[in-house]
Amino acid sequence: MKIIKLLAIICLWASVKVSAQTLTDGLLMPKNNLCTGFTYTVDSWRNYWEGSLKRDNLNIGTITTKNVMWVANYGLTEKLNLIAMVPYVWTNSNSGTLRGMQGVQDLTLAGKYKFFQQDLSIGKFKAFGIVSGSVPLTNYVTDYQPLAIGMGSKTLSARLNLSYAHAKGWYAGVSGSYVMRSNVTIDRTSYYRGDHIIYSNKVSMPNQFMLFANAGYQKNNFQAELNYSQLNTLSGDDIRRQNMPELWSKMIYFKLGATLVYEIPMVKGLQARANGYYTLAGRNVGQSTTLTAGLLYTIQFKK
Repeated sequence: MKIIKLLAIICLWASVKVSAQTLTDGLLMPKNNLCTGFTYTVDSWRNYWEGSLKRDNLNIGTITTKNVMWVANYGLTEKLNLIAMVPYVWTNSNSGTLRGMQGVQDLTLAGKYKFFQQDLSIGKFKAFGIVSGSVPLTNYVTDYQPLAIGMGSKTLSARLNLSYAHAKGWYAGVSGSYVMRSNVTIDRTSYYRGDHIIYSNKVSMPNQFMLFANAGYQKNNFQAELNYSQLNTLSGDDIRRQNMPELWSKMIYFKLGATLVYEIPMVKGLQARANGYYTLAGRNVGQSTTLTAGLLYTIQFKK
């Protein structure tokens, strides 16, 4: 259901000290520096919430989603980063008759701008604004949840990040975003929504709100972090009893996660990452465990 995104790379350019920049943190790539790579993620769940009812389903067994993603983050200026992401996704069910899918999913492009910084005696406070959008790269089947590789909707998101970093390496932050989603065309001429039938192949997708909070420690070539993430789809229906999820299902989840980052001293600029997330509670989502591993490499194009 949810595809977690991470990184790794091979490049033959001069490199500099690397740090992990994402859409939710309080970091930026320096000007004329590129951080790029691939990551591998495995997300699996057996139990899920059908509305508020937690259950399993022997007809689908365990759902596994795998993801290899390419990511690039370029420092256009000292205050502005440009970010791009493209995943290749596999889905699979280990029981029943449903078959998994695979393919290239969506291209995500983002701009991350630091519009405020206050230097304090014991640290720094920063504020960032992020605008991002995504568009499907292939004509994959969307009306096949939970085994579709994506939702097929174009998105536009606005995000605000606030972060504080202590001089001794401790840091904390919070990030919130509003996601607008376009209509999706499905391969049927009618569908149920709520208590009535709609005679159309166009589906209006409910918008979403996302919250992320983190706290951790970063020193020299090591970083450890605990984080919390939350998704709220702002409208939509519950999964009908013994039915499949729909594109317009009201999805809610609350997740706890951890991140470890290590800069490999033998190769200057190369960084290893590991992430893990577990879904504590939700609505119309799977109780998933997500594990990611990857490598990052930073390239300096100009002094």
